[in-house]
Amino acid sequence: MLNLERLRTLDALARHGSVSGAADGLHVTTSAVSQQLAKLEREVGQQLLAKNGRGVRLTDAGRLLAGHAAKILSQVETAQSDIEAQRGQVVGEVRIAAFPTAARGLFPGALTTLRARHPELKLRTKEQEPESGIRSVLRGDADLAVVLDWSNKRLPVPGGLGKAELLDDAPDIAMPSGHPLADRAEVDIEDFAEDDWVSWPEGEFCYDWLMFTLRSKGVEPRIAHLAGEHHTQLALIAAGFGVCVAPRLGRGPVPDGVRLVPVRQPMRRHVHAVWRADADRRPSIRAAVDALRSAGRALHSPQAGPDNFLKSQDLTACGVSRSQACRSS
Repeated sequence: MLNLERLRTLDALARHGSVSGAADGLHVTTSAVSQQLAKLEREVGQQLLAKNGRGVRLTDAGRLLAGHAAKILSQVETAQSDIEAQRGQVVGEVRIAAFPTAARGLFPGALTTLRARHPELKLRTKEQEPESGIRSVLRGDADLAVVLDWSNKRLPVPGGLGKAELLDDAPDIAMPSGHPLADRAEVDIEDFAEDDWVSWPEGEFCYDWLMFTLRSKGVEPRIAHLAGEHHTQLALIAAGFGVCVAPRLGRGPVPDGVRLVPVRQPMRRHVHAVWRADADRRPSIRAAVDALRSAGRALHSPQAGPDNFLKSQDLTACGVSRSQACRSS
């Protein structure tokens, strides 16, 4: 009989393309991956891997078995979901990925709620950009991902995923306090056509959004500095090195010397949770989504402070449904 954990290891190798990638995805050592695959080869009596330069590749037999392994593991996921649903208990493990500001803004509250309400649920989290988070869910490396898109640029969500709205985030423009527009009550993003921009790193979804948005306003962006952390971006703004878009979710304290001004035509970051549709019935997934929503609602409360307020909306009315493929703007 084929060993399920060895099939899981083969599936991870097929998805990640390398022993080291499979080890990272499974949170084990490369030696453990190699041992499991060697045992699987002995078990099936065929060579599943062949050397490929400094790495390995799947043989024909390996690709055949990896295809079956993916189907078997999907069936196991469905079985686990059905068993959890039948028991009606929030147990097991949930692995959650989120982009950095969502991790900072939502994880502390959501995880505290889940730990208090469901002490038998094991939680594992990691920061991951939206597109990478979706890939992790599709590969099975994460059970749930918190992702985002913008009101004028949607993030495509593949079929086979469930999706739920969590909250809307209204960003501001951050500029040095001595900027000519710092005393405005509102600004338009095109008002900064002659300014240097501090942006997210190239290749990230929000970098692409900024380039798309400025160019749609007839502005060729002058990207002077790239920084993945919003605190780093704001530190550069405080030092007078440009302007940036500053989301409110997970913002935290704003440095002295920085002025935040709302955009006249509001921009919105739509924050969603996504998961594999075959896990729809897992109570743990529903509990995690509910906790993330509750953490989002807490940011509306007066105690949250002015730097964390979000667009007001009735988050409890947001339904959990299977996703429709989003169209890019």
